[in-house]
Amino acid sequence: MGASLNEIKTRISSTKKTSQITNAMQMVSAAKLTKSEAYSRQFQVYSSKVRGILTHLVANEISSNSTSGKGIFAMLNKRPVKKTGYIVITSDKGLVGGYNSNVLKQTLGMIEQYHKTNDEFTIIAIGGVGSDFFRGRGMNISYDIRGLQDNPSFEEVRKIVSASIQMYQDEVFDELYVCFNHHVNSLTHQYRVEKMLPISDLDPEEAESYPQPYVLEPGKEEILSVLLPQYAESLIYGAIIDAKTAEHAAGMTAMKTATDNAGNIISDLTIQYNRARQSAITQEITEIVAGASALE
Repeated sequence: MGASLNEIKTRISSTKKTSQITNAMQMVSAAKLTKSEAYSRQFQVYSSKVRGILTHLVANEISSNSTSGKGIFAMLNKRPVKKTGYIVITSDKGLVGGYNSNVLKQTLGMIEQYHKTNDEFTIIAIGGVGSDFFRGRGMNISYDIRGLQDNPSFEEVRKIVSASIQMYQDEVFDELYVCFNHHVNSLTHQYRVEKMLPISDLDPEEAESYPQPYVLEPGKEEILSVLLPQYAESLIYGAIIDAKTAEHAAGMTAMKTATDNAGNIISDLTIQYNRARQSAITQEITEIVAGASALE
């Protein structure tokens, strides 16, 4: 009985230590989430401004369908799809609940549904979990990046974002989608697939009208040659920030669940320990009484 009590005490002690670790990780994830949400809101202000300017500049071309498939307007026009690109955003490690499995399972199902061979698509993987997942299944990965910071700056992801835009312009693929978990709140995230290229979400009705025309310097085409890729980059970067926010929320929820489960285990083990200890005391008292009776 003594060995059993020691074993229970050891389990209680180890579970308490685990609970302390998961509780600390929960607080760290909560702090990261708060910072990431604020960063995401700030970026949305920038993104909306770029979108507003771009919509105003190309409103006439969009409404009249006068854009050509070449030159500066190539990013606005559909072309025959020979190959599709997918940017898949996951984390670099686990301990985030079903965050990664949700993205990977649904992305894999979509790819298997719409593509018969690996030659019809290519993957740009952001996050080690996704990269390892698709490589293990022999799928084409054009580019991957690991070890992003918790709140990545644009400079940190510029290389992969710019490479994605350049591959589209070089017709490595003819359309580009981003697959990621959208942050809803601290308890919920939703899987999303958003089309990034060609740019198709600009609505000419959103364009603001001004009493005086724009004075453009050096010229409209020169400005759009910079602004169109910049807007596409902002869309991809925004998805990365959104996915990172969802990752921190998933990590916080997973660690909270682990901490709560550890507390339940400790409670059950404590009851088990008290019962075993009471049983041992009762047995000892019985043996003492029996020994005293034998001496009478």
